[in-house]
Amino acid sequence: MLEVEKVRPVDVRWHVMSLSYLNEGRDLSEGYRKLMDNGWGPVRVCIAAEQRFGSDALLPLYTALGTRRHHEKMEFTRDVILASLEEAGLPADLADAADSTEYDEALKASHHSGMDQVGYEVGTPVISVNGVAFFGPVVSPIPRGDAAAKLWDGVLLVAGTDGFFELKRTRTREPIFD
Repeated sequence: MLEVEKVRPVDVRWHVMSLSYLNEGRDLSEGYRKLMDNGWGPVRVCIAAEQRFGSDALLPLYTALGTRRHHEKMEFTRDVILASLEEAGLPADLADAADSTEYDEALKASHHSGMDQVGYEVGTPVISVNGVAFFGPVVSPIPRGDAAAKLWDGVLLVAGTDGFFELKRTRTREPIFD
């Protein structure tokens, strides 16, 4: 969406959803269950940041957290959350939200406002535009410039087709974050 913003007149608003909440109570492998258990802290911090500073705080915080997790392969420890908050220009005391259930109801409400539009057999990203919501697209590497514009136009066309539900194929490579 950051690439699409450069080439199409879109107003991107970031929203918190939680894979940890989405997968709560599901039968998961031990490794994936550990990832989901560790995922509660960062989304609680995101909700706390959004409540205090508005949704504009989410993109820099998502980026800082995501870079550490996906690029640098770091676990979501308190130190990683603190470094992410600092990078995003947010106060360190927000890290306390990671270990608190105080934000869970707001997190669940935020999660439902996005996910209820598409159903629960999907993950992230979820995009909602002009009354149509959908999961995806999941693309790696990220298309840039005109390629991002063409993909966006196609996704909108397909998603806006009455009765359209799914396109999917098996991933054949790991994500490319460049």
